Amino acid sequence: MDIPQSELADVIKRLKRVEGQIGGIVRMIEDGRDCSAVVTQLAAASKALSKAGFAVVSTGMRYCSTSEDGKARELDLRELERLFLSLA
Repeated sequence: MDIPQSELADVIKRLKRVEGQIGGIVRMIEDGRDCSAVVTQLAAASKALSKAGFAVVSTGMRYCSTSEDGKARELDLRELERLFLSLA
């Protein structure tokens, strides 16, 4: 999928937040923080990362479903299914 950068601005923001979360988790582990707190943060980061992945696929579906002249284009459903399942 070749999606314009402007279409993915929200995804980029979300991924930067996840990047910060991961850094925080690393520091938590290095500081010997409680296991349950670390796992809670890992779960939150994992969920945020999954949401970013789904947003990329969703945006790709919208963007790739029309051609440059605005007409509907046939999507490769197998490829879309593979992308969604890779996030599951």
